[in-house]
Amino acid sequence: MSEALAINGGTPVRTDPFPSRKPFGQEEEDLLLEAVRSQNLFGKSGTFVPQFEKAFAEFYGAQYAQSSTSGTAAIHLAVGAVNPDPGDEIITAPITDPGSVMPILIQNAIPVFADVDPLSMNMTAESIEANITDRTRAIILVHLFGRSCDTDEVAEIAKAHDVILIEDCSQCHATMYKDRYAGATGHMACYSLQQSKHMTTGDGGMTITNDEETYIRLKLFADKGWDYKYMGERDHAFLAPNYRMTEMQGAVGVAQLKKVRDVTLRRIALGRQLSDLIADAPGVTVVPAQDDREATWWNFVFHVTGHDPDAFVAALKAEGISAGAHYIGDPIFMRGSFLTEKNTYGKSGFPFTSEVASREYSYTPDIVPNAVKALSTVVVMGIHEHMSEEDIRDMGEAIQKVARGL
Repeated sequence: MSEALAINGGTPVRTDPFPSRKPFGQEEEDLLLEAVRSQNLFGKSGTFVPQFEKAFAEFYGAQYAQSSTSGTAAIHLAVGAVNPDPGDEIITAPITDPGSVMPILIQNAIPVFADVDPLSMNMTAESIEANITDRTRAIILVHLFGRSCDTDEVAEIAKAHDVILIEDCSQCHATMYKDRYAGATGHMACYSLQQSKHMTTGDGGMTITNDEETYIRLKLFADKGWDYKYMGERDHAFLAPNYRMTEMQGAVGVAQLKKVRDVTLRRIALGRQLSDLIADAPGVTVVPAQDDREATWWNFVFHVTGHDPDAFVAALKAEGISAGAHYIGDPIFMRGSFLTEKNTYGKSGFPFTSEVASREYSYTPDIVPNAVKALSTVVVMGIHEHMSEEDIRDMGEAIQKVARGL
């Protein structure tokens, strides 16, 4: 007879709290103090932001990096560099943060959603190509949970159709894809530095490119269309927001970049350990490892296909293990009215209701059936570099116990 589940009155696997993640250390403190003592926290005339940008570009093997205030801003910079006409289409992911979608609409372009692999939840090359039209200007390829999409295949599709490839690496810092890091393939790559990411400045973003003209537009777009080097006195090249990073973020970023690879290596090892521990759990499906890419586990995910995922998560929590079912719940275009009801600019419905739109756009679950399937079965668990092998063993033991007990 299997051991009684804690939710049914049995003894929980874990009663001690898990360790908290502590991403900041002495170097961050020292550099922050140095920034404050400089009496200048304005990044454009400071030292830390340029230093961070230069080091970030070198880390990813890129020629240029442009900082910004958030991951959403980093993606908005990239879309601004594409400079789509109103009504142009940009393909993105249905399982993502709104930050991968809002910048498209803010530039008056139209989001189009490719479907995903039902286990990794990453966009598939096949679905991306099927969604390309004569209005497609760019692809925002979102790498989820610390695992790259099939980037080379998507790059070939982008090249064949003459569209720009933007990699969204917000959950995929310092993660190897084949012989390079995620983000080193596309025309541009964007990184979030929000608190939960592999490396963090609390909030912040970075966009990299190897093309000088693209970089100039990124830099101008980050600062109201003006830059000391590229524009004349108080001249503004084009309509653009202000996304300038401060010296405080830059100082923390300099320290964080030095240890991000150690962070991801640790997460790779812990994630591999947990995958092995639950591989034979009944009714549980792990995301399979792939020889040509790493999984650095922004969060750890698996699928519950032989049980009710909500009941599974409730039983896990009773065992002392935090988990959540369904991730974002529904495809991102259903999480709010900005697409389903075209609630964009006032009551205008622009660009959908305007002559700039080339067709009717319907955002319903049936356009991404694999995404709907994946969200119905996925379970998400926190995992981070300050956990121990014993912590992971407890997580694995609880998953096995619940899978067998249910």
